[in-house]
Amino acid sequence: MAGLGISIYPEHSTREKDMAYIHLAGKYGFRRVFTCLLSVGTKTREELVAEFRDLIDAAHEEHMEVTLDVSPAVFSRMNISYDDLSLFHEIHADGIRLDEGFDGMKESLMTYNGGLKIELNASSGWGYIDNVMSNFPNPDNLITCHNFYPQKYTGLSLEHFNNCNQVMKQYHLHTAAFVSSNNGNTFGPWPVNEGLCTLEMHRGLPIDLQVRHLFATRMIDDVLIANAFASEEELAACARITPGLLTFGIELEKELTDVERNILYYGPKHANRGDASDYMVRSSAPRQTFGQASIPAANTRDLKPGDVVILNDAYSRYKGELHIALKPMPNDGRKNVIGHIPERELFLLDYMEPRKVFGFC
Repeated sequence: MAGLGISIYPEHSTREKDMAYIHLAGKYGFRRVFTCLLSVGTKTREELVAEFRDLIDAAHEEHMEVTLDVSPAVFSRMNISYDDLSLFHEIHADGIRLDEGFDGMKESLMTYNGGLKIELNASSGWGYIDNVMSNFPNPDNLITCHNFYPQKYTGLSLEHFNNCNQVMKQYHLHTAAFVSSNNGNTFGPWPVNEGLCTLEMHRGLPIDLQVRHLFATRMIDDVLIANAFASEEELAACARITPGLLTFGIELEKELTDVERNILYYGPKHANRGDASDYMVRSSAPRQTFGQASIPAANTRDLKPGDVVILNDAYSRYKGELHIALKPMPNDGRKNVIGHIPERELFLLDYMEPRKVFGFC
């Protein structure tokens, strides 16, 4: 089941702020917490337990799972062995994310250690994943998560991201990726903070669009906000998204009639026809409900890609259909242009397919 998550960085925050953020995210149905041991410096085992266990217990009160980011260097510094993960049980963690890998066999053996989830770095490429899988890990305790990238222009390309995800899904591995809050004064584990996203194309985009895109790929199960602290408005916007549903924003061009508004936000949901056209996304179902209603002609300009239109009274049999234009087309007056998908969201149309279910924010 797809879910949402947040990140906390106790070494850069206060216990009170982290606790409040965990409970706020829990209020909006977030189910995961990511935190990092890569930047905790020279703290002792006892100090780590004291710093993290209360926070993790608070997350568990909100029914959230907590994953700690680690690496071989952290194992060495804390005298942790791949066959003795008791520190993470002592902290009450649910899983550890291996930011850097070991040799494939060690990762496999760790999946048989006490029920702790072992999360592989999904951005490392398919060779690493193939190596781990060749050593017969326990699939019930193996999941994956992509990196985030604090430095501009270093995030993953969509092509590499897709290639990695295809390998994860071939192995039926649970996947996760990061998006970035645009709230002021956010931070991550490192001094460089130019946004913390997995995909470079997401840097600077509204957070709900980043989340909608990751779910639209149908390759990502969980979406985590990498930087802290996202605003309550951002958390609420993410919580309103239905995973698996291709969802578009819309910029209205006219005041909608009640009928047009009901068609736009049609329930159960819009679905592109199975006999799909190159020229438009076509949702025919609303005409069954609204075919007898009055839809006067209004704003009948010619169409450009991304325009959202409703067929008006002049279209008789087809009145009430909703279309999204995919190519420029003339308008003979029978289609009301009610608005358009924002320019920055047009790439979401790449995920449209025959019979695809979709909706609007």
